[in-house]
Amino acid sequence: MLSELVNFLKACFRPGLDGHARTSSDSGVQANNLLEDQSQIESGSLSLNESGPYGTFVGVYDGHGGPETSRFINKHLFQHLKRFTTEQQSMSVDVIRKAFQATEEGFMSLVTQLWPISPQIAAVGSCCLVGVICNGTLYIANLGDSRAVLGRTVKATGEVLATQLSTEHNASIESIRQELHALHPDDSNIVVLKHNVWRVKGIIQISRCIGDVYLKKAEFNREPLYPKFRLHEPFKRPILSSEPSILVHQLQPQDQFIIFASDGLWEHFSNQEAVDIVQNNPHAGIARRMVKTALKAAAKKREMRYSDLNKIDRGVRRHFHDDITVIVVFLDSNMMSRASTVKFPSISVKGGGVSLPHNSLAPCTTTTDNGRR
Repeated sequence: MLSELVNFLKACFRPGLDGHARTSSDSGVQANNLLEDQSQIESGSLSLNESGPYGTFVGVYDGHGGPETSRFINKHLFQHLKRFTTEQQSMSVDVIRKAFQATEEGFMSLVTQLWPISPQIAAVGSCCLVGVICNGTLYIANLGDSRAVLGRTVKATGEVLATQLSTEHNASIESIRQELHALHPDDSNIVVLKHNVWRVKGIIQISRCIGDVYLKKAEFNREPLYPKFRLHEPFKRPILSSEPSILVHQLQPQDQFIIFASDGLWEHFSNQEAVDIVQNNPHAGIARRMVKTALKAAAKKREMRYSDLNKIDRGVRRHFHDDITVIVVFLDSNMMSRASTVKFPSISVKGGGVSLPHNSLAPCTTTTDNGRR
């Protein structure tokens, strides 16, 4: 019987001045021998100071080649973000970009350190999807092909429609192939159609990530790295990038919820189908419901029963579906002054399933020198 790592998180807190997360649901399922997906939710101060700014941080890290990179991101990215927020005394695009850069540099240092004894770590990497809600502003930063989708109410009809917030970096997208050709005009094989799938250098589908150092620094693209990862010709500039695409969105009353998920979910759902599932079902356990619905779709594609899919061992199961991680964050802009004078405890959730008490996540507000928020 497959041992599923299903993580469930449920948390509530009073909505505050700027519109922010009210409840969240988190779930995941494992397909690989080693769980390569990692995720985290942090709420409270987004700096090293207890005075804030306060907010909520969401991360989905879809690893590949092993779990080392996604685990490294889970441990270090948020800490870097807090450090840079402290330095700049506010949340910003620059803070997020610097946090990504510091995480990439830290992992590269680890690869350099471990290369003599564990060279294959140079071929381990991770997608990295981050959402930060602070002062009524939503920041979405992404590397790779995980996705963040907003469910927003249309005033005229009452419908809840899907809006994709994240930019994906996958060679299956024509604009990404064009970007790669523009960055590498002298390399006609920068993207290759292999077994009907577009891949960067015929190896990897994503063009941006943390890690995969073997495609960023030529010194790691050599023996004793496995031959399947080694390129025949040397390269002078990094083939993959760690520069995140960042979107800034001012939250509005019609913004209802955000779905953060690894590509394992989006293999089975369109953006609107995912939003419809969230909108038409109870909030409690909604991420778990989405994972189960995706697994049923995966089973149907293989003309098998869901119960039979659940019996397949990890590793073998990877041939039927990918690891899936889903976090759903619900938004609320009502009760606009309730949280302005309330201090909330910090919450940190990584990996394993927990249930958080009511009113436990922090509002996204900043304390100023005069005590106003």
